[in-house]
Amino acid sequence: MGTVSSVGPDRPVEFVPAWCATDLGVHRPCRGTYEWYPYASLPPLAAGRFDGGFGWLGGPGPADPERVALLDGVAAALAGTGCELPADFVALQTSARCHDVLDEVSVTGCWTDVSQPLPSPFEPGARLVRFLRDQQDCVFWYLYLRPSGEAFVVGSPLDFACLPEWEEAEGPVDLSAAVAHCAPGFEEFAYRFWVENRLWQALQHEEAPAAPELAEYLAHYTDRYTGPVASV
Repeated sequence: MGTVSSVGPDRPVEFVPAWCATDLGVHRPCRGTYEWYPYASLPPLAAGRFDGGFGWLGGPGPADPERVALLDGVAAALAGTGCELPADFVALQTSARCHDVLDEVSVTGCWTDVSQPLPSPFEPGARLVRFLRDQQDCVFWYLYLRPSGEAFVVGSPLDFACLPEWEEAEGPVDLSAAVAHCAPGFEEFAYRFWVENRLWQALQHEEAPAAPELAEYLAHYTDRYTGPVASV
């Protein structure tokens, strides 16, 4: 997957940029259930379209009280840390209509599973909040939150909620290649995940992508595939 590097005691850790996903047919092969693809090889997304409104989903709509209570609990656990849940994450995760949209499109059985904040094993003060996991726990996705207010998405084959138990039973876990930077923000992650899984379905049924965003995404891979980083 790559390495995690620190650039000094007063500088944040840097994670290798990579995207964990399955194939897109012959256009982007995959040697297993998942690959870690170099982030630079992905179709670029227009950052200006991601304003937290989820217009590509028709907006999040009304909130679900139970989902609001769940996210309020996570936010309360972050109080005093300087870390905050990003507004786009809260908007989708509390939506009565859209909170499980990633589950619905996932072709590998991923499901939404929001955790309480977990201390980052990479730098003091930072927190991890798991929000999505593979059905067989091959991969987990997290918000990575810093006291500076920075929030981005990382992926890992490790469930950091279990890290203390693992280390108690087996000793220190090698984290040197355990995390990849998957998206600069939650809505960007959700959009790419949503597009790729819908595109996979179309390709699996040998259908031409009907939606413009799917056709545009797939066009990027014509003569551009650079190969995966590693199998999971």
